[in-house]
Amino acid sequence: MDGFLNLNKPLGMTSHDCVAQVRRRLRCKRVGHGGTLDPAATGVLPIAVGRATRLLPFLPPTKRYRATIRFGVQTRTDDLDGEIERQTPVPDLTLAQVERVLVQFIGVIAQTPPAFSAVHVQGQRAYDLARRGETVILSPRQVEIFALEVEHWQPGPFPELTLSVHCGPGTYIRALARDIGQTLAIPATLSALERTHSGGMDLRHSIPLAELDAATPSQMLQPPDQVLSHLPVASLTAPQARAWCQGQTQRWCAPPAPWWRVYDAQGRFLGIGQQVGEMALKPHIVLVDPRLECYL
Repeated sequence: MDGFLNLNKPLGMTSHDCVAQVRRRLRCKRVGHGGTLDPAATGVLPIAVGRATRLLPFLPPTKRYRATIRFGVQTRTDDLDGEIERQTPVPDLTLAQVERVLVQFIGVIAQTPPAFSAVHVQGQRAYDLARRGETVILSPRQVEIFALEVEHWQPGPFPELTLSVHCGPGTYIRALARDIGQTLAIPATLSALERTHSGGMDLRHSIPLAELDAATPSQMLQPPDQVLSHLPVASLTAPQARAWCQGQTQRWCAPPAPWWRVYDAQGRFLGIGQQVGEMALKPHIVLVDPRLECYL
Protein backbone atom coordinates (compact mmCIF):
# COMPACT_ATOMS: atom_id res chain seq x y z
CA MET A 1 0.00 0.00 0.00
CA ASP A 2 1.99 2.95 -1.33
CA GLY A 3 0.89 6.33 -2.64
CA PHE A 4 -0.47 9.76 -1.78
CA LEU A 5 -3.81 10.59 -0.21
CA ASN A 6 -5.43 13.98 -0.87
CA LEU A 7 -7.10 14.39 2.51
CA ASN A 8 -9.61 17.12 3.33
CA LYS A 9 -8.67 17.92 6.93
CA PRO A 10 -11.66 18.66 9.17
CA LEU A 11 -11.92 21.56 11.58
CA GLY A 12 -10.51 21.02 15.06
CA MET A 13 -8.03 18.24 14.31
CA THR A 14 -4.25 18.58 14.19
CA SER A 15 -2.28 17.27 11.24
CA HIS A 16 -0.79 14.67 13.59
CA ASP A 17 -4.32 13.54 14.56
CA CYS A 18 -5.12 13.04 10.87
CA VAL A 19 -1.98 10.98 10.31
CA ALA A 20 -2.91 8.77 13.28
CA GLN A 21 -6.44 8.28 11.91
CA VAL A 22 -5.14 7.33 8.45
CA ARG A 23 -2.59 4.97 9.99
CA ARG A 24 -5.32 3.23 11.96
CA ARG A 25 -7.88 3.05 9.15
CA LEU A 26 -5.40 1.77 6.55
CA ARG A 27 -3.56 -0.42 9.05
CA CYS A 28 -0.28 0.97 7.79
CA LYS A 29 2.52 2.22 10.05
CA ARG A 30 4.37 4.30 7.45
CA VAL A 31 2.22 7.40 7.12
CA GLY A 32 3.29 11.05 7.03
CA HIS A 33 1.94 14.43 5.99
CA GLY A 34 3.25 17.05 3.60
CA GLY A 35 2.64 20.33 5.43
CA THR A 36 1.08 21.16 8.79
CA LEU A 37 -2.38 22.70 9.00
CA ASP A 38 -3.49 24.36 12.25
CA PRO A 39 -6.47 22.78 14.05
CA ALA A 40 -8.54 25.87 13.19
CA ALA A 41 -7.84 25.36 9.46
CA THR A 42 -9.44 22.95 7.01
CA GLY A 43 -8.63 21.75 3.52
CA VAL A 44 -5.93 19.91 1.63
CA LEU A 45 -3.51 17.89 3.76
CA PRO A 46 -1.23 15.73 1.56
CA ILE A 47 -0.72 12.33 3.19
CA ALA A 48 1.98 9.89 2.11
CA VAL A 49 1.47 6.17 2.70
CA GLY A 50 4.10 3.43 2.68
CA ARG A 51 7.23 4.02 0.64
CA ALA A 52 5.74 7.24 -0.71
CA THR A 53 6.73 8.86 2.62
CA ARG A 54 10.26 9.07 1.21
CA LEU A 55 8.96 11.33 -1.55
CA LEU A 56 7.40 14.00 0.68
CA PRO A 57 10.33 16.46 0.26
CA PHE A 58 9.73 16.46 -3.51
CA LEU A 59 6.10 17.56 -3.52
CA PRO A 60 5.47 20.90 -5.27
CA PRO A 61 6.18 23.58 -2.63
CA THR A 62 3.61 26.27 -3.48
CA LYS A 63 0.23 26.45 -1.73
CA ARG A 64 -3.14 28.18 -2.13
CA TYR A 65 -5.49 29.26 0.63
CA ARG A 66 -8.87 30.88 1.13
CA ALA A 67 -8.35 33.13 4.14
CA THR A 68 -10.79 35.37 6.01
CA ILE A 69 -9.37 38.28 8.00
CA ARG A 70 -11.38 40.03 10.71
CA PHE A 71 -10.45 43.65 11.35
CA GLY A 72 -10.74 45.31 14.74
CA VAL A 73 -9.73 42.21 16.71
CA GLN A 74 -6.27 41.14 17.94
CA THR A 75 -5.58 37.79 19.63
CA ARG A 76 -2.58 36.10 21.21
CA THR A 77 -2.39 33.48 18.45
CA ASP A 78 -3.30 35.73 15.48
CA ASP A 79 -6.44 33.67 14.92
CA LEU A 80 -9.77 33.26 16.72
CA ASP A 81 -8.48 30.26 18.69
CA GLY A 82 -6.48 32.64 20.87
CA GLU A 83 -7.41 34.95 23.73
CA ILE A 84 -8.61 38.37 22.57
CA GLU A 85 -6.08 41.03 23.56
CA ARG A 86 -7.63 44.03 21.85
CA GLN A 87 -10.99 44.74 20.29
CA THR A 88 -11.76 48.03 18.55
CA PRO A 89 -14.69 48.46 16.13
CA VAL A 90 -13.62 49.89 12.77
CA PRO A 91 -16.95 50.47 10.94
CA ASP A 92 -15.43 53.12 8.66
CA LEU A 93 -12.84 50.77 7.15
CA THR A 94 -13.43 50.30 3.42
CA LEU A 95 -12.36 47.67 0.93
CA ALA A 96 -10.56 50.36 -1.10
CA GLN A 97 -8.37 51.17 1.92
CA VAL A 98 -7.45 47.52 2.38
CA GLU A 99 -6.76 46.95 -1.31
CA ARG A 100 -4.28 49.84 -1.32
CA VAL A 101 -2.05 48.04 1.22
CA LEU A 102 -2.42 44.51 -0.18
CA VAL A 103 0.08 45.25 -2.96
CA GLN A 104 2.78 45.66 -0.29
CA PHE A 105 2.47 41.96 0.51
CA ILE A 106 2.96 40.58 -3.00
CA GLY A 107 6.44 39.33 -3.89
CA VAL A 108 9.32 38.36 -1.59
CA ILE A 109 8.60 39.87 1.82
CA ALA A 110 9.97 39.64 5.36
CA GLN A 111 7.53 37.90 7.68
CA THR A 112 7.83 37.21 11.41
CA PRO A 113 6.11 33.93 12.34
CA PRO A 114 3.43 34.02 15.06
CA ALA A 115 4.63 33.40 18.61
CA PHE A 116 2.27 30.41 18.68
CA SER A 117 3.97 28.49 15.87
CA ALA A 118 6.06 25.36 15.44
CA VAL A 119 9.27 27.33 14.80
CA HIS A 120 12.18 26.10 16.93
CA VAL A 121 13.62 28.50 19.50
CA GLN A 122 16.72 27.18 21.29
CA GLY A 123 15.61 23.60 20.76
CA GLN A 124 11.99 24.15 21.77
CA ARG A 125 8.81 24.88 19.82
CA ALA A 126 7.78 28.52 19.99
CA TYR A 127 4.22 27.59 20.97
CA ASP A 128 5.49 25.64 24.01
CA LEU A 129 7.32 28.73 25.26
CA ALA A 130 4.35 30.98 24.52
CA ARG A 131 1.94 28.70 26.38
CA ARG A 132 4.20 28.91 29.46
CA GLY A 133 3.93 32.68 29.31
CA GLU A 134 7.51 33.21 28.21
CA THR A 135 8.43 36.00 25.83
CA VAL A 136 9.01 34.61 22.35
CA ILE A 137 11.19 36.63 20.00
CA LEU A 138 11.29 35.28 16.44
CA SER A 139 13.40 36.64 13.62
CA PRO A 140 11.77 37.71 10.35
CA ARG A 141 12.25 35.33 7.43
CA GLN A 142 11.78 35.73 3.72
CA VAL A 143 8.64 34.25 2.21
CA GLU A 144 7.06 34.74 -1.19
CA ILE A 145 3.45 35.60 -2.00
CA PHE A 146 2.63 35.29 -5.68
CA ALA A 147 -0.92 36.63 -5.65
CA LEU A 148 -3.63 38.03 -3.36
CA GLU A 149 -7.14 38.17 -4.82
CA VAL A 150 -10.17 39.61 -3.04
CA GLU A 151 -13.08 37.15 -2.98
CA HIS A 152 -15.48 38.87 -0.58
CA TRP A 153 -15.82 41.94 1.62
CA GLN A 154 -18.22 42.05 4.57
CA PRO A 155 -18.57 45.58 6.05
CA GLY A 156 -19.61 46.24 9.64
CA PRO A 157 -18.16 47.10 13.06
CA PHE A 158 -15.68 44.27 12.61
CA PRO A 159 -15.41 43.96 8.81
CA GLU A 160 -14.11 40.78 7.22
CA LEU A 161 -12.08 40.28 4.05
CA THR A 162 -11.87 36.92 2.28
CA LEU A 163 -8.73 36.51 0.20
CA SER A 164 -7.38 33.91 -2.19
CA VAL A 165 -3.68 33.53 -1.35
CA HIS A 166 -1.08 31.90 -3.60
CA CYS A 167 2.20 31.61 -1.73
CA GLY A 168 5.48 29.80 -1.34
CA PRO A 169 6.57 27.45 1.49
CA GLY A 170 6.93 28.75 5.01
CA THR A 171 4.27 31.47 4.68
CA TYR A 172 2.09 31.95 7.76
CA ILE A 173 -1.37 33.17 6.79
CA ARG A 174 -2.01 34.15 10.42
CA ALA A 175 1.02 36.44 10.24
CA LEU A 176 -0.22 37.85 6.94
CA ALA A 177 -3.56 38.76 8.56
CA ARG A 178 -1.78 40.37 11.52
CA ASP A 179 0.60 42.34 9.29
CA ILE A 180 -2.14 43.65 6.98
CA GLY A 181 -3.84 45.05 10.07
CA GLN A 182 -0.61 46.60 11.36
CA THR A 183 -0.06 48.31 8.02
CA LEU A 184 -3.55 49.81 8.34
CA ALA A 185 -2.79 50.72 12.00
CA ILE A 186 -5.71 48.62 13.26
CA PRO A 187 -5.87 45.19 14.92
CA ALA A 188 -6.59 42.21 12.69
CA THR A 189 -6.71 38.45 13.05
CA LEU A 190 -7.41 35.37 10.95
CA SER A 191 -11.01 34.22 11.41
CA ALA A 192 -11.09 31.28 8.97
CA LEU A 193 -8.62 29.39 6.78
CA GLU A 194 -9.05 26.72 4.12
CA ARG A 195 -6.13 25.31 2.12
CA THR A 196 -7.34 24.79 -1.42
CA HIS A 197 -4.13 23.47 -3.01
CA SER A 198 -0.98 21.88 -1.62
CA GLY A 199 1.62 19.37 -2.77
CA GLY A 200 0.13 19.28 -6.25
CA MET A 201 -3.27 18.28 -4.81
CA ASP A 202 -6.48 20.27 -5.12
CA LEU A 203 -9.43 20.64 -2.74
CA ARG A 204 -11.89 19.66 -5.49
CA HIS A 205 -10.48 16.12 -5.53
CA SER A 206 -9.85 15.72 -1.80
CA ILE A 207 -11.39 12.97 0.35
CA PRO A 208 -13.00 13.85 3.71
CA LEU A 209 -11.61 11.92 6.64
CA ALA A 210 -15.07 10.52 7.41
CA GLU A 211 -15.21 8.83 3.99
CA LEU A 212 -11.98 6.84 4.31
CA ASP A 213 -13.68 3.79 5.78
CA ALA A 214 -15.92 3.48 2.72
CA ALA A 215 -13.11 3.86 0.16
CA THR A 216 -10.70 1.21 -1.05
CA PRO A 217 -6.95 1.96 -1.21
CA SER A 218 -7.12 2.09 -5.00
CA GLN A 219 -9.87 4.72 -4.79
CA MET A 220 -8.07 6.96 -2.31
CA LEU A 221 -4.36 6.61 -3.09
CA GLN A 222 -2.71 8.32 -6.05
CA PRO A 223 0.37 6.67 -7.61
CA PRO A 224 3.50 8.24 -6.10
CA ASP A 225 4.80 9.71 -9.34
CA GLN A 226 1.45 11.26 -10.27
CA VAL A 227 1.91 14.19 -7.88
CA LEU A 228 5.55 14.64 -8.92
CA SER A 229 4.70 15.71 -12.46
CA HIS A 230 6.58 18.98 -11.94
CA LEU A 231 9.84 17.00 -12.07
CA PRO A 232 11.34 16.11 -15.47
CA VAL A 233 11.39 12.48 -16.63
CA ALA A 234 14.48 10.32 -17.15
CA SER A 235 13.91 7.06 -19.06
CA LEU A 236 16.60 4.41 -18.70
CA THR A 237 17.29 1.32 -20.77
CA ALA A 238 16.94 -2.06 -19.06
CA PRO A 239 20.70 -2.38 -18.29
CA GLN A 240 20.83 1.23 -17.08
CA ALA A 241 17.76 0.78 -14.90
CA ARG A 242 19.19 -2.33 -13.24
CA ALA A 243 22.52 -0.64 -12.58
CA TRP A 244 20.85 2.57 -11.35
CA CYS A 245 18.69 0.61 -8.89
CA GLN A 246 21.87 -1.04 -7.61
CA GLY A 247 23.25 2.38 -6.72
CA GLN A 248 25.37 3.05 -9.81
CA THR A 249 25.46 6.54 -11.31
CA GLN A 250 24.54 6.54 -15.00
CA ARG A 251 25.69 8.75 -17.84
CA TRP A 252 22.97 11.27 -18.54
CA CYS A 253 22.98 14.10 -21.01
CA ALA A 254 20.03 16.48 -20.66
CA PRO A 255 19.22 20.10 -19.87
CA PRO A 256 20.21 20.81 -16.25
CA ALA A 257 17.67 20.02 -13.53
CA PRO A 258 18.51 19.01 -9.97
CA TRP A 259 15.96 16.20 -9.60
CA TRP A 260 14.42 13.70 -12.02
CA ARG A 261 11.64 11.14 -11.98
CA VAL A 262 13.35 7.97 -13.15
CA TYR A 263 11.58 5.26 -15.20
CA ASP A 264 12.66 2.12 -16.99
CA ALA A 265 11.96 1.37 -20.65
CA GLN A 266 8.54 -0.09 -19.75
CA GLY A 267 7.51 3.14 -18.01
CA ARG A 268 7.78 1.79 -14.48
CA PHE A 269 8.62 4.37 -11.83
CA LEU A 270 11.95 3.59 -10.18
CA GLY A 271 12.54 6.58 -7.92
CA ILE A 272 14.24 9.98 -7.78
CA GLY A 273 17.56 10.70 -9.46
CA GLN A 274 19.92 13.59 -8.81
CA GLN A 275 21.74 15.15 -11.71
CA VAL A 276 25.46 15.42 -11.03
CA GLY A 277 27.28 17.88 -13.23
CA GLU A 278 26.02 17.81 -16.80
CA MET A 279 26.54 14.17 -17.72
CA ALA A 280 25.48 11.93 -14.82
CA LEU A 281 22.34 10.76 -13.01
CA LYS A 282 22.89 9.56 -9.47
CA PRO A 283 20.39 7.41 -7.49
CA HIS A 284 18.88 9.43 -4.65
CA ILE A 285 15.72 7.50 -3.75
CA VAL A 286 15.32 3.98 -5.15
CA LEU A 287 11.84 2.52 -4.68
CA VAL A 288 12.36 -0.90 -6.26
CA ASP A 289 14.26 -4.05 -5.55
CA PRO A 290 17.71 -3.73 -7.17
CA ARG A 291 17.02 -6.98 -9.06
CA LEU A 292 14.00 -5.21 -10.67
CA GLU A 293 11.70 -7.94 -9.44
CA CYS A 294 9.58 -5.83 -7.09
CA TYR A 295 8.19 -2.53 -8.25
CA LEU A 296 6.39 0.14 -6.30
